[in-house]
Amino acid sequence: MNRHQNTLASTLGKTILRDVTLRDGLQLTGKLLPTERKVETVRELLRLGVPAIELGSMARPDLVPTMANTLEVVQALTPGELEKCWIWVATPGHVAKASAAGARNFQYCLSASDSHNKANIGRTTEESLAALPEAVKYAQAVGGQIQLCIATSFTCPFEGTVPEERVLSIANDPRTEGTTDIVLCDTLGQAIPAQVSGLITRVREESPLRRIVYHGHDTWGLGVANTLAAVQAGAAMVDGALGGLGGCPFAPGASGNTSSEDILFATRPGWLTTETFAELVVLSEKLLAELGEPNRSKAAQGARSNAAAFDWVLPSDKTTPAPCTTGGN
Repeated sequence: MNRHQNTLASTLGKTILRDVTLRDGLQLTGKLLPTERKVETVRELLRLGVPAIELGSMARPDLVPTMANTLEVVQALTPGELEKCWIWVATPGHVAKASAAGARNFQYCLSASDSHNKANIGRTTEESLAALPEAVKYAQAVGGQIQLCIATSFTCPFEGTVPEERVLSIANDPRTEGTTDIVLCDTLGQAIPAQVSGLITRVREESPLRRIVYHGHDTWGLGVANTLAAVQAGAAMVDGALGGLGGCPFAPGASGNTSSEDILFATRPGWLTTETFAELVVLSEKLLAELGEPNRSKAAQGARSNAAAFDWVLPSDKTTPAPCTTGGN
């Protein structure tokens, strides 16, 4: 292994996966998981070693019904568990309500494109930016962290390609002061690795120092490639969902998130063992079967292959749930 390969392997192994199954993953499923099932999933993921979880959203339940019990999930978790959990917010009021329930990590989302921001949040990007300082104050008042999350960082379903300068102008806006991280989202899964590495490099070099998070979708089959490109360019956290579940209900053309199993198989963080990976695959399969959703993870499919000599193939005693026969979204 040459020096570049050694450096890459070291970087990939330190990348933090945030599993977003319970937020982005559930948005298009049409089925509300009971609070206790969501709490059980959070605890199983944490037990297996997943370092960060997005547990839900403060989106209006009449618009995103699968998020209706998010605050109940927050209230059911311990402070120690909540330290590793994030909640999607879009207004200062969201932060206030979530923090009162016990949440301490907030992902404040706005879109680089006005059209998507209006569809997703019901206001312009400028209005979302104007409200951000108040949201930061609410988060800081409870000793919490708040991320600046920029949806449609690459393309918009209504406006097409989003210029890098647009994203950089948001990243450098003085009203974002106090945000601890910046999340760059390939909301539609239309970016290619060169675009991902290029934008992340520019944000890293041309905006205030913050941890960079990459949120990708696998619509065009480049989810893992884009995630690896993001890590190489400086992203310290990457998002994924079990089985590639998910998609934005307000972004026509968006499909599932990049699979958590695929990201983990590619990055091999230090906490991941073949046994842990097997348990994650089974956890994912059971959840997807319960939701009536297909499993889009290539790594999970590989783990169910007959190549028994390969360490990452699941042993025969790991049972498979009944297959899903419904179509995807």
